[in-house]
Amino acid sequence: MNQRSLFLQHVGQTSSAPLALTFVKAEGCIMWDETGRPFIDLISGISVCNVGHRHPKVVQAIKDQADQYLHLLVYGELVETPQVVYASRIASLLPAPLEMVYFTGSGSEATEGAMKLAKRVTGRPDIVAFNHSYHGSTQGALSIMGDEYWRNAFRPLLPGVDHLEYGSISDLSRITERTACVVAETIQAEAGVNPPSMEWMRALRRRCDETGTLLVLDEIQVGFGRTGHLWGFEAFGIHPDILLLGKALGGGMPLGAFVASRAHMMQLTDGPVLGHITTFGGHPVCCAAGLAGLEAMMEEGLVNDVARKAELLTSLLIHPRIRAVRNAGLLMAAEFGSFEENKKIIDRCIEKGLMTDWFLFAAHCMRIAPPLTISDEQIETACRIIREACDEV
Repeated sequence: MNQRSLFLQHVGQTSSAPLALTFVKAEGCIMWDETGRPFIDLISGISVCNVGHRHPKVVQAIKDQADQYLHLLVYGELVETPQVVYASRIASLLPAPLEMVYFTGSGSEATEGAMKLAKRVTGRPDIVAFNHSYHGSTQGALSIMGDEYWRNAFRPLLPGVDHLEYGSISDLSRITERTACVVAETIQAEAGVNPPSMEWMRALRRRCDETGTLLVLDEIQVGFGRTGHLWGFEAFGIHPDILLLGKALGGGMPLGAFVASRAHMMQLTDGPVLGHITTFGGHPVCCAAGLAGLEAMMEEGLVNDVARKAELLTSLLIHPRIRAVRNAGLLMAAEFGSFEENKKIIDRCIEKGLMTDWFLFAAHCMRIAPPLTISDEQIETACRIIREACDEV
């Protein structure tokens, strides 16, 4: 039985029609299938591989840490150097009072931890989220997901969740003294790249301050340079009370985190003790890899080149079938007339050696979020393939 058949028979499926391609190697912005055919990765494994696949410094860090130790004990009990060094480095790049990092195994787990922390800190029952938002698929994260299609089959979900319209200033009045936290993507990704206005983001921060509500900003997709800033919130002149990180955080390894002040985070240690626990969160190999990825991104100045590369991509994505191109740095959405049209073009791109995808809440838009290391030549080739696919389907 071949690998594809075994995959379909024994690996839990997420859809009835997975791509089911077999890749055997990946490096930089290229993935190779079992026949040796190269594919340009235009989505970074869904915003994970910001420094590309198998960056040499990340691979070396993994090897070095594997020579020292792997898992030792549940998270938070022992002083594990990779966790300490990486948490300290992240804190050094964030504004006060974001100084304490709680590592998790994924972005969804980070969302869950932040929701618990906000309720513990404030003693309040309610949570505000936004329509067309995505924060993960676990039960609590699903409760704040901003689309009933994805929520409905799994009810009952968490009570006390109110979904507002992202970008609506009038809706902010629904944040009250009962609201423990507002969870918002700094830039809505799965909505097809929907950046908020400066006015709205600052009004959101003010309303949270007025009501004593914690502001949780989800940068799981847009953090680590994706927008042309190290952190997406930097563009708005505000900062959150709790920051959610994931995807690129691990340099290609599974890692998530929520970050808060020490005063807030310490409330998870008492009443009850072990208020939030994880076995594998902050795995030492993942932390070593993540730190290496972050340092490589900083040393190579990748964030500084995001705007230029985004401009080049936009200038080359001109075709009668492309109705609009929206972007926040190298998080981009190319809009087509329908999901059916978009899916045909995506499938044709894949046939031609270009890996791309669509968005959960904007299925008519093509996802373009390449590794920040993508070269100008690779950008030109990718855009040529997209234009050809537009002509051919």
